[in-house]
Amino acid sequence: MNRIASRWHQKLAVALAGISLLTVAAASAGEISVWVWDKAFNGDTMREAGALYTAEHPDVTFNVDDTASQDDIRAKLQTQLLAGSTEGLPDIVLIQDDIAQKYLQSFPGAFEPLSDSIDMSVFAPYKVAAATLDGKSYSVPFDSGVTGLFYRSDYLEEAGFTAADLDNITWDRLVEIGTEIKAKTGHLLLDLDLNDTGLIRMMMQSAGQWYFNADGSLNIVDNAALKKALETYAKFYQADLVKPVSGWAEYTGAFTSGEVAMVPVGVWITATIKANADQSGMWGVAPTPRMDLEGSVNASNQGGSSWFVLSSSDNKEETIDFLNTVWAGNSQFYQDILIKRGAVGSLLAAREGDAFKASDDFFGGAPVWQNFSDWLGQIPSVDYGTFTAEVDAAVQAQLPTIIEGGDIDAALRAINDQATQQMQ
Repeated sequence: MNRIASRWHQKLAVALAGISLLTVAAASAGEISVWVWDKAFNGDTMREAGALYTAEHPDVTFNVDDTASQDDIRAKLQTQLLAGSTEGLPDIVLIQDDIAQKYLQSFPGAFEPLSDSIDMSVFAPYKVAAATLDGKSYSVPFDSGVTGLFYRSDYLEEAGFTAADLDNITWDRLVEIGTEIKAKTGHLLLDLDLNDTGLIRMMMQSAGQWYFNADGSLNIVDNAALKKALETYAKFYQADLVKPVSGWAEYTGAFTSGEVAMVPVGVWITATIKANADQSGMWGVAPTPRMDLEGSVNASNQGGSSWFVLSSSDNKEETIDFLNTVWAGNSQFYQDILIKRGAVGSLLAAREGDAFKASDDFFGGAPVWQNFSDWLGQIPSVDYGTFTAEVDAAVQAQLPTIIEGGDIDAALRAINDQATQQMQ
């Protein structure tokens, strides 16, 4: 047993308490079962994929269970894998990319390697890398967390800027633009939650860096990208451009109400922004700013998930053929889920489809989907490692001091110390 599995064993008793609240339904023969956590997004998208396959293979049906939250799915999956029980496990489970390595390294043999059966070169490389271990890839990428800088175009224009002024800029330049917007419109630039490290991680990945070295050891104290990200994060506060928020409702409310001018975030926020139909034509999307650091690019990632096949599946052959046929081979399917669900998938060939080339009046008639697709191909690959959540907690603990002008090098040492303790 490795040390990661040992830590998860310590949580087994807690997780067992939760499993009784969940439905455990074994798939019948010829029925592919899937665990997802969001009916309107990944649930209905998988149902649509299943319907396409069933139309050509009537003997194969699908049971998509979207009744549990992502946290409950994680608890349920790890509880059974820790207990060595595969009864009731699905054929396919959706797992968020930044926790994939923890599952693969904690439970060797629990997931089916897919790169021997499916051509992984058809997907965005950074998505494949997230679930690759010892030369084998264990997932079929689903949604991309490709990021963009969503902004209120009316505020930008009122401040004397155009969309071109946001093209391929640095975060430092954004601070300058935000200062002008605040002075001329009265709107703060963006809202931030000190309990969320998403922006810092976004900045770090734009430079191809993460919290860990290739051997899994911590890369904190001498991590130039992390240091620059923390410095940049502090600049927003020191320039008085931030509305502090706490929790999802306050976070989304600040930009959907028009209180702040911009939000740098993953493409999955599009549906939330477009839910305010009266703001159609008032928004734009620019490339993610880059850090003033060699190697940083105007593209990054936040969130995203992929499909994993359990090795215990009784329908392994059909399951892998389904993923290969629809998710790795049907570009039209990706046009449909983009239009219906706002899902930007990771199949590179889908970028050539009509839906991806269409303009969107909500965003001023810009070809936003094609833009996101172009940025998708530029995202640097990183190794999310197995302790991202533990390091995130250590970073969060230092943010209150950092935004008050605290010493960044001292903060990095404190992050390193806390993370080291949490990883033991």
